[in-house]
Amino acid sequence: MSAPDVEGRSGGRTLLLVIAWLWVLVPFVYGVYELILKVIDLFGG
Repeated sequence: MSAPDVEGRSGGRTLLLVIAWLWVLVPFVYGVYELILKVIDLFGG
């Protein structure tokens, strides 16, 4: 009985970890993308 309970908790924790990383990485990647576009416009355009 304890094995599925431990597995369920680990799965929930992994899902929460993935959501937390996405919460941080998505805005960060968007910001880096916008920064690259602005640098290209500043120097190349």
